[in-house]
Amino acid sequence: MGRILRKKHITKRKKEKQDSDGAGSSNSEKDMSAIKKVTESSVENLKKKQVLSFKKGVPSSKSSSKVLKNNYIEKIKQFLREVKVELKKVTWPSRKQAIGSTIVVLILVVIISFFLGLVDIGLSSLIKLVLG
Repeated sequence: MGRILRKKHITKRKKEKQDSDGAGSSNSEKDMSAIKKVTESSVENLKKKQVLSFKKGVPSSKSSSKVLKNNYIEKIKQFLREVKVELKKVTWPSRKQAIGSTIVVLILVVIISFFLGLVDIGLSSLIKLVLG
């Protein structure tokens, strides 16, 4: 099952796809270069922080535990979003159908319980005859 993405990401992907297909405006190239610069600078900043924390001898376990907790929270949120979408796809029975199905189930339970009761009485009387 594929993951369901937030609408924000979908619109960004559509814009990127349009830009790659050549359907975007002339500003799209500028936007893409700006995005690349921002991502490159953020990657460099992360590397610098890791190097600095390594040089200081300070373990980055606090930040990694926060990242793990946030990751679990995001996974839970994503799961609940997917559940919500799947529940919208369900074809729920009408009140009439639900009552009819419930009556059928109750009748079958009564019939099977009588059958099993009779089998139990028959087997117990058979064992009394054999042993007694």
